[in-house]
Formats: sequence, structure tokens, C-alpha cells
Amino acid sequence: MNMRINIAFRAFLTLVFSVGLISCNNSRDYEDTSRATGWDINSEEGGFQYNTDYEEQEAGPGLVFIEGGTFTMGQVQDDVMHDWNNSPTQQHVQSFYMDETEVTNMMYMEYLDWLKKVFPPTQENFRNIYYGALPDTLVWRNRLGYNETMVNNYLRHPAYANYPVVGVSWVQAVEFSKWRTDRVNELLLEEGGYIKEGARLTDVDAGTTFDTETYLNAPSQVYGGNTEISQGGDESQEMIENQNTDAEGNALGGQTYVQRKDGVLLPEYRLPTEVEWEYAALALVGIRDYNLYRGRKKYPWDGQYTRSGDVKEQGDQLANFKQGDGDYGGIAGWSDDGADITAEVKSYAPNDFGLYDMAGNVAEWVADVYRPIVDDEFNDFNYYRGNIYTKHAINEDGTIKIVGIEDIEFDTLATGKLVARSFPGDIAQVAVTEEDTYMRTNYTDSDQRNFRDGDKRSSRYYQSFQEIEDDSQRMYNSPTYNVDAADTTGVATRGYDTQDRTTLISDEVRVYKGGSWRDRAYWLDPAQRRYWPQGMATDYIGFRNAMSRVGSKSLDTNKEARN
Repeated sequence: MNMRINIAFRAFLTLVFSVGLISCNNSRDYEDTSRATGWDINSEEGGFQYNTDYEEQEAGPGLVFIEGGTFTMGQVQDDVMHDWNNSPTQQHVQSFYMDETEVTNMMYMEYLDWLKKVFPPTQENFRNIYYGALPDTLVWRNRLGYNETMVNNYLRHPAYANYPVVGVSWVQAVEFSKWRTDRVNELLLEEGGYIKEGARLTDVDAGTTFDTETYLNAPSQVYGGNTEISQGGDESQEMIENQNTDAEGNALGGQTYVQRKDGVLLPEYRLPTEVEWEYAALALVGIRDYNLYRGRKKYPWDGQYTRSGDVKEQGDQLANFKQGDGDYGGIAGWSDDGADITAEVKSYAPNDFGLYDMAGNVAEWVADVYRPIVDDEFNDFNYYRGNIYTKHAINEDGTIKIVGIEDIEFDTLATGKLVARSFPGDIAQVAVTEEDTYMRTNYTDSDQRNFRDGDKRSSRYYQSFQEIEDDSQRMYNSPTYNVDAADTTGVATRGYDTQDRTTLISDEVRVYKGGSWRDRAYWLDPAQRRYWPQGMATDYIGFRNAMSRVGSKSLDTNKEARN
């Protein structure tokens, strides 16, 4: 009997040892040896180099993780307005990251400070870069109100440093997002030892700026081609020194810049899509039991009321909004929401995703072009209307075209204001062509904003060789303001639409979500949706950024424990 037990025990040990050996071999197979070729990976002798130690995406500055899932987008209860532009649809959202708070005045002032230093507005060819980014502080003025204090102080005074920035158009918010992406990734490269330490503060001017896409696609041209900056870090120098050479000492080719496959750089900061914003605002995770939701949710917080039921805060409002005619914050001596205009960020409790002010304070721009109908019949996964596909412009010699100081391009908004849309150091972009989309089934044109929205081009009978002859053939008979493109001095010919129009909807209007300090409680519902021209600003619309999640859907907090 004992002999049988000993034999079984030895067999068990052999099995455990074998499994452990196989596990080790599989681990080595992934980390050291290619499963495709059997060649060594990351060998000091050369060959394929890859980051096999990558864990998962880190949250960028200011961001919190939002795990994706399925939810019902749109109005699901108390539809007292009988509005048909937010009918319920079932949508799935991939995991992403979102700003914990709205972008604040101080955050935006940092952007303006950088622009002023790098593109001095005292120089004529740079003047409209800075002025085009300035928020419109005159949005605070009212014909029958005295608001000059906000006009003069709200953006710049430190008393308002942590208040949400307003007076920013959708176009300006997009440009801020691009700038933020580059500054965050530039710091990551510096901290990783890949670029010259401190260069972003001391060595950068209009001709030597950093752009993330340029670094990834044409690294030798980043910082205006100054390799003392782009390869000035200790890690970059080590990469250069470790390049393999042949018998004559010629480099055999090796990585001397960070590449996308290294996992060092973050995806872009951007405006959230409407679906992402609404999903994040509802935070249904707070009423979830396993794979089911418990009932419905009206606001970002639990319950059906706007006032707190907590004993210590009973009666206080849970968001900053207009409670009634002339009531922006309570009665004399008792402010039940702590504000009359905007409030400092984090003045109210976060929702179950950890996001602040997803109802009230300021409404927020999202990325989408507005249409009354969300076309879930065509797509219910990461829904977004507003795609304009572009590609990198290529020079005649086959190299990527980089925007130079003399190539800065400006958009002239309907207001006549100039906003820079390309900066020195950026990769020039052009529309995709028919040759690029030949035999494709997923898209055919560069501009997809009108896809399946009922206009003539969306008709099954429309042929690509047909032309839209006049305004009467447009789906949406919206105003055109006849603003001629301005020159670098900002001079533009401005006019007004003189025709009778039937709608304000066009490809130039964007969705904004959430109630604001000016709105009644009805608009605090995350399902509500409104629109505003993308080139205009108000005193009640701000924004926050989002970032896509790459890799796994969930944060893998148990990875180390399993290993």
C-alpha cells in the first residue's frame, strides 16, 4: 500500500514538474523566441526587437478609466417634451479614458502660455495662432445684465483658476486636444530618456516643435530635424551605440527612435464621442449586479431627485443648475448649490465612474456632428457621426510632407475668426481619394459626415458622377454666412445669409451634452442632446477630453497574482 502511495506521489511530482517546465518554456517562447520563426526576439546580436514586457496602458494625466459595455442610449423615461431626437437605442462602447473634470481655466491658460512663447503674437505671421486660440470672453455680456466682472476676470484671475473654461468653440477645443497630446507624449519621451532633457522648455521655438505623429512617422524631421534634441537622451544614445555594424563598421540598421510598437507613447487626447459621453455620465456600473442593471437611472447620481437626501446635506442640490426663474443658487443666506454662475470643479460628488460634474456646471462639447436620428440600424458599436478620413501628404521624392513656418493653414470660421489647423512640425494631411478606397466595402469617401442621413448623396439612386446643383438639393437647408477666407492679417469679408432657411442643422454643428448653470433640471439628464455651431462659443459650454483604450477591455489588476 505504501509503495503504491510512493509511486503515485512520485508520478504527481513528475507531472507538476513537467507542467512547470512547459509553462516556463511557453513563457520563454513568448518572451525570448518567436512562435512564428523560432528566431530569438530582442537578441543583442540583432534581429526583431519588441516590447515583450508591456503590461497595459497607463492613464494619461487627468484621466480616469471607463470600462466599456452595453447600455441604452437616449431618453428612457419622463419624456415630457416628446422630443424625437433622442429615441432609445442599444449601443456598445469600448473601454476608454475620460477627464476627471472639465478642462479648467488654468489648464487652458497653460496652452495659451505655450502658444505665446513658441509662436509670439508680436510676429505678424504667428499673430493669429495665439489670437485664434483665445476664448471669447465677451460671451459673458448680456444686454440687460451687468457681467463685466466675468468678462475681465473669469479666464485669467486666479480666483477662477479651477473653474471650467468657457467661451471656447468646438474647433478651439479640438486644437487644445491636439496640443495636449503632444505635450504629454513629449514629457513621456523626456522622462524615458529618449529626448534631450529640458529641451521642451529651453530649446523649442516655432521651427523646432514636437508632434507625436511626426515623431512616429518621420522621426528624423521632428524638432525641425534637430537630432541633438530628438536623440539627446541617455536611452537614445544607448540605442545608437548598440546598433550592429558590419566588418567595415557600417550600421546594419537598428532602432534609434521610439516606435509605436514600444508602447511608450499614449494615444491622442480628443473630444469624447456622444455615445462615450452619455455612457460615462450615466455610470450604470453603480446599479449593476453581475451582468444585469437594476432598473433605470435618470441622473449621473442614484435616485430620481436633484437634492441630497443625506442627513448632513439634506436639501442641497447635487449639481449646479438653474432651479427656477431668477433662482441660480438658493435664497438669501443659503446657497443650496454653492454657485450662481459656474462652480469650481469637484464641488460636487463624482459619479460611480469617478467623474465630476457630468450634470450641471457647464454643458460639454462632444465630437459628433448633430443629426436628429442616431442610425443604430447601420452601426451599434462605437457609434460616431463625423468621420473625415485623411492621409499623410507625400512629397515628390516620396518623403512625408512636414508643415513649415510658411505653410501654416488657418480655418476661417463663420464668425470670421481665424483658427490655425496646422502648425510647423505637423504632418500635412490630404483627403483620401477614389484610388485609396477602390474595392473597399467599409467606406468610399473621405468625408462621411452625411452618410445615411437622408440627403441626396445618401440615396440608393445617387451615382458618384452626379453633382449637387444647388442648395435646394441639400438635405438640410441651413444658413450660409458668406465669410470669405481671411488672410494672415485677419481681414475677412463678412456677410449674412439673405435666403429663407428651414433649419440650423448642417455639417458644421456639433452636439453638446449635459445641463449647465444656465439650464433647468430637465437638461441634467445625460440623454438630452442639443447642438451649436462648431465655430461659435457661449458662456455655458465647456469640454473635457477622452482617450481611447488600447489592449484589454478591463484593467488587469490580478495579473501579478495569477503569474
